[in-house]
Amino acid sequence: MPLGTLDRTPPPFFKQGPSALSKLVVFSAVALFLMVADLRFRLTEPVRTALAVALYPVQWAVLQPVELASMAGGYFTSLHEAQKNEADARQRLTAQAERSLQLEQITLENQRLRELLAMRQRIGTQAVGAQVLYDAADPYSRKIVIDRGQTHGIEPGSPVVDESGVLGQVTRVYPLVSEVTLLIDRDQAIPVLNTRTGVRSVAYGQPSNSGDGLELRYTLASADIAEGDLLSTSGVDGVYPAGLPVARVTLVERQAESSFARIQCEPLARVQGTLHVLVLGSTAPSLPPPPLAEPASETPRAARANRPGVRSTAP
Repeated sequence: MPLGTLDRTPPPFFKQGPSALSKLVVFSAVALFLMVADLRFRLTEPVRTALAVALYPVQWAVLQPVELASMAGGYFTSLHEAQKNEADARQRLTAQAERSLQLEQITLENQRLRELLAMRQRIGTQAVGAQVLYDAADPYSRKIVIDRGQTHGIEPGSPVVDESGVLGQVTRVYPLVSEVTLLIDRDQAIPVLNTRTGVRSVAYGQPSNSGDGLELRYTLASADIAEGDLLSTSGVDGVYPAGLPVARVTLVERQAESSFARIQCEPLARVQGTLHVLVLGSTAPSLPPPPLAEPASETPRAARANRPGVRSTAP
């Protein structure tokens, strides 16, 4: 190829345009002009508004994952706090319920102790306070065990009462505890007095599956007794002080073929679930000592002969 036909112009890659400095100056001037124009005349406000409207869906779509993550974290945090608050509230409610039950129990116990103290003052005899420990293990008897015994001056046969009336009698005494047989035991009997009519009778214990109570046996069908009559201790046995409430008549059945009426009574004392009792001292009067026997030194015949004014007929 001839040398004259060659293109000696440099390739476009190596062509030099405006210098970088001139470009910087031009673009800086244009930017300064636009800033001044926007500040003074707000020329780019419509453009900015249009761009904001056009870019809002894109911004909303981009921010959704961040907001969802924040909402999920807040939800789980709120759920954990709510569960913790609920657990704390339940715990406080349980503690308050326990304190409320304890307060009710203490109030009831205090009321019964006050009534028991009033019963002690009303009786006017020596009494020892005791607490019921447990019921006797024998299923065929109605007995309880109290925390007072020989060391506290408890004697066998002493009557036991609670705030409502006669509960039973001490039947066995140990050094530190005592066994009390309740009135409803089948082997117990107590002389009673009908406060309405003044008729004396004897009440016997009558344990049953339907409900433990007392029964007035050998009472004539024609006797003046009615449901609701109050029975108290008569005091004729010398064990129970007179006037202590015992039971109330709940059933009176008179049958034509029987000469005796069937009378059932409900004890006034709390024979089940009582906590505190009073053990009364013995009320039996002390008997005078028996008179001394006269010395039998003379026979009746000799004594009669020695009397003044009596003539002896002996040979």
